[in-house]
Amino acid sequence: MATTGEQRTDAIRPFSVAVSREAFDDLRRRLTATRWPSRELVGDRSQGVQLAVLQAVCRHWENGYDVGRVEARLNALPQFTTEIDGVQIHFLHARSRHDDALPLIMTHGWPGSVMELLDSIDPLADPTAHGGLAQDAFHVVVPSLPGYGFSAEPAQVGWDLGRTARAWAELMRRLGYTRFVAQGGDVGAGVTDAMGRQAPEGLVGIHTNLLVPALNDPGALPSETEQERAAQAAITAFQTSGNGYFVEQATRPQTIGYALLDSPAALAAWMLDHDTDAYYKIARAFLDGQPTGNLTPDHVLDNITTYWLTGTGASAARSYWEAYGPDAPAGQNPPPPSPVRVPVGFTTFPGEIWQTPPSWAEEAYPTLNYFHEAQRGGHFAAWEEPQLFAAELRAAFQPLRAGMTAEPSR
Repeated sequence: MATTGEQRTDAIRPFSVAVSREAFDDLRRRLTATRWPSRELVGDRSQGVQLAVLQAVCRHWENGYDVGRVEARLNALPQFTTEIDGVQIHFLHARSRHDDALPLIMTHGWPGSVMELLDSIDPLADPTAHGGLAQDAFHVVVPSLPGYGFSAEPAQVGWDLGRTARAWAELMRRLGYTRFVAQGGDVGAGVTDAMGRQAPEGLVGIHTNLLVPALNDPGALPSETEQERAAQAAITAFQTSGNGYFVEQATRPQTIGYALLDSPAALAAWMLDHDTDAYYKIARAFLDGQPTGNLTPDHVLDNITTYWLTGTGASAARSYWEAYGPDAPAGQNPPPPSPVRVPVGFTTFPGEIWQTPPSWAEEAYPTLNYFHEAQRGGHFAAWEEPQLFAAELRAAFQPLRAGMTAEPSR
């Protein structure tokens, strides 16, 4: 193991969150001092986050939200840090009480954080407390991506999806897991896809809920059926009118970073303006008091507050420049990727940016051995429907627990 002098850089150290009262006071002061633009000139989100929605979010953030929730929720779970490739990585590690649990590393996305995965951890680690069986248990590892949350910011360029994937394999090795599975959505799907292509020692399978190859090259996938054409149309609509955040972060992350670090209202607006399904669910939660699943006002603000307190709006945005910018491996004219060499599970959720047809998953992943269309949930599936999400992972990884093979499940 690597060492520097007498100090081991691969040590795993306990971690807890501690936020000063001054940080909370500064947040409320800035919320009070927000300069609001005039109301949008349309009746929907086509010009961006609607004024009434953001004012409701900030009003609750300033006057109705317990700003200590982030600290309390994270400190209720085992947290650690370790340095990998020069960056201090923060992670949660919930070991199951069931001895035969399968080790699982889960990766969040943007504008998410480990907060979006918190409520799925216990159903995965202790399934018997949630209607499952002991043989469904996982040892759950949830790292914060480099530059996100309580992980340190990379000091140099080069932290693309593949480098993060290699770091995650090293993390699992340090934890002593010789056989494990990986899961991810959004940016986390990119990391998990890269892990499947790298096939590090010990990785026996992956599961994602966003089809990364479709986002990278939708034209390469079949478009013969109505379902396939609908999926391609949804991706086209997203890439032409719904991905302003994606383009800005992939090309000019530093520019938007100034606003994200200076104004909590700007940060909230930027994070809410992700996809249509999640936006309107969150809007209803704040305006009408009608949350969808777990997307309550407090849960939404837990995630935004994590970004604000850690000051990671700019560094998280840079991860898109690393992964999808013009000079990134997944940017313009990327080389053909290595094939995924481990079994793949995939779940498509009805509120996702596009509904992935089974034919697309089969084309993208020849090793696909589980595909399912969930009945509820959207882009932030683990956040919105943690129990359903946990059930999907149990089903997807069940054939791998004893090293057996199975016919594709749909």
